[in-house]
Amino acid sequence: MKKIHPTAILEGEIQIGDNCEIGPYSIISGKVIIGEGTKISSHVRIEGNVVIGRNNRIYSFAYIGGDPQDVSYKGEESYVQIGDDNIIREYVTIHRATGQGNFTIVGNNNYIMAYTHLAHNVRVGSHCIIVNAAQLAGYVEVHDHAFISGLVGVHQFTRIGAYAIVGAGVKLTQDAPPFMMIAREPARVMGLNIVGLRRKKFDSERINVLRRAFNIIYRRGYSIPAALEVLREELPFNDDVKYLIEFFTSSKRGVLRRSSTDEED
Repeated sequence: MKKIHPTAILEGEIQIGDNCEIGPYSIISGKVIIGEGTKISSHVRIEGNVVIGRNNRIYSFAYIGGDPQDVSYKGEESYVQIGDDNIIREYVTIHRATGQGNFTIVGNNNYIMAYTHLAHNVRVGSHCIIVNAAQLAGYVEVHDHAFISGLVGVHQFTRIGAYAIVGAGVKLTQDAPPFMMIAREPARVMGLNIVGLRRKKFDSERINVLRRAFNIIYRRGYSIPAALEVLREELPFNDDVKYLIEFFTSSKRGVLRRSSTDEED
């Protein structure tokens, strides 16, 4: 059973799953697949090559699948892929990728609040929260369980690690390391995201290992290569430590450091 309002406009190769709703004056065009149970409010615009999964909720005036805002884009065929159980609020914009066959990707169970912009080739993982008016430039990566506060601006190619929290109004031009709190101007690491980790059911042993990792990287005065060697030598080589090391070693823009003038937490 589908509920499509008579004022909605559907043009092109549109596939709509069971129990979907499309509200008044929404326009869907191109090659669009909408999964079962997804609800689209009034005045939503979806165009181009877009795949939307199951049980998403897309609010009024969201615009998904528009051409990338990229001067190198020459009309190549590219895509937006959105997973399941996402909430996409009013005036969110999610643009198609630049490059033939490339994707802008949003995973599952994300909450993307009003006026957020996800530019071309952005990749958002799962279980992320992106607060009002955050602006993610091209090729930004957001890993699982990250929290991006309101009015954050993220430079192209920058990454935000899993379980990181980026404070309101931050201008992010380098990678935000996983498990950490990012704040202030210029942006820097303020400490371990302990409250967020506890909310995500990290036990005390797991948090203590990450606390030790934070101290090694940010409080002992090591260079990054030296700090990563100490991580390998002094800490249990669990999945969190492996991920931290991989995140730092694979960075292209550099990873945020902690100012030497910051007070001890």
